Amino acid sequence: MACGLPRTFSSSAMQLTKKFVKAKNPCAGGYKWFIRDHNGQGDYQAVLDALVADGRVGDACWLLDQFGPTDAVLRLDSLEADAVVFAGTIEVRMGINVDTVVRAGRSIVTGGGIRAGETIMAGENITAGANIASGGNLRAGGDVAAEWGIDTATRLDCGGNVRAKWDICAGQDLAVTGHLHAGQDISTQGAIKCGQGIKAGGEVRADKEINAGCGIQAGGTIQCGDHLACGWGLIAGEDIRAEGAIRAGEGAQAAGVIEAGAGHGVYAGLSVRLDAWDVCARVVARTRPAQLVSGHWAGDARPE
Repeated sequence: MACGLPRTFSSSAMQLTKKFVKAKNPCAGGYKWFIRDHNGQGDYQAVLDALVADGRVGDACWLLDQFGPTDAVLRLDSLEADAVVFAGTIEVRMGINVDTVVRAGRSIVTGGGIRAGETIMAGENITAGANIASGGNLRAGGDVAAEWGIDTATRLDCGGNVRAKWDICAGQDLAVTGHLHAGQDISTQGAIKCGQGIKAGGEVRADKEINAGCGIQAGGTIQCGDHLACGWGLIAGEDIRAEGAIRAGEGAQAAGVIEAGAGHGVYAGLSVRLDAWDVCARVVARTRPAQLVSGHWAGDARPE
């Protein structure tokens, strides 16, 4: 681990005991290690560090799951390691480069980028001044923000908002409780499930379904391999396409075409009174969707 600044801990350190650990039903191997290497007792973070140093990263993550976060803060100039499991907050002035797992009980904050070969995980926020790249999962209990892009080889799970000035890409499902915003493209080989709104300067694409609690706005195409649904409206600078149904609580507007999958319909105005469709459930596209089931067809909004 490259370290330019000393660690800073909170004044009250948690002490682990045999009874304390055994009550959590640990695996036999991990419990024997704790008895053998630490005589059945030790400082919480010191035990996490020792587990990681001994190649028992999974056991360290299990221990953090059981005993939760602390208020400790690890401050470094830069961080390079095989793995890091810290119970508090990790603050790094430059970048973080980890071969396998970087995990914090609270937040991960860096002025540079974050790269991990397997997993990036924080109980609260993840904030980076450059790229965030994970060879596996990316998970945060709070917000995820990157000054550049976000790229995860498998799942991206976030309990808050996800924001990046460049692309946001996931190899599997992308699940966000809050808003999902990218300056460029948003793409995933799985599904996109967003509790609030989705906004992208470029395209929004998913190989499976897209579901947003609020609206979806894209500078390019909105496209998915299953159903497309949002609680508010859909706006695309190019096409809106889905292999399944297209459902919008309000209107749908595309500079190109709006096209649902074979045998499926386009449903606009699902959350709007019928007498307000001409204002709040407008459907605008280059041509009238052949499968338009509900909503007010307003024609092509492009200038002649």
